[in-house]
Amino acid sequence: MPPKTQKAKKETVHRSRRRTVEGVVTGSKMDKTIKVQVERLVQHPEFEKTLRKHYVCYAHDEKREAKPGDKVELMESRPISRLKHWRLLRVIDKAAAPMQDSREAARPSSAVEAPASAGKPVAAEARPPKRDASSREGGTA
Repeated sequence: MPPKTQKAKKETVHRSRRRTVEGVVTGSKMDKTIKVQVERLVQHPEFEKTLRKHYVCYAHDEKREAKPGDKVELMESRPISRLKHWRLLRVIDKAAAPMQDSREAARPSSAVEAPASAGKPVAAEARPPKRDASSREGGTA
């Protein structure tokens, strides 16, 4: 009869030893989920230039306290959904002004009136003269 072997105990990571990262919130339009961009500095092995590398992670924000532009601290956790593997620990710095979505910032605001000539065709005198096929070829007609 073989001697009894003891089962190997599974090592569990204590909550305080889980990995934490700091990043900036780039999106909070999802329900209890924030999108955070985490940046790190890496030195190029050959040229020794310091490069900024970043990755995006999704984190669980139960109280919905983080807004775009806020600097936050995240802690690694069990998978909460397909993309979420982090949870919000705390908001480090609040954004001074709410960060605008780039698509919204590109749109003209409703308070500013469009110029009077908007939507009207440009007069023929203001257009540059059209070139015919003979002038494009470099020959004279």
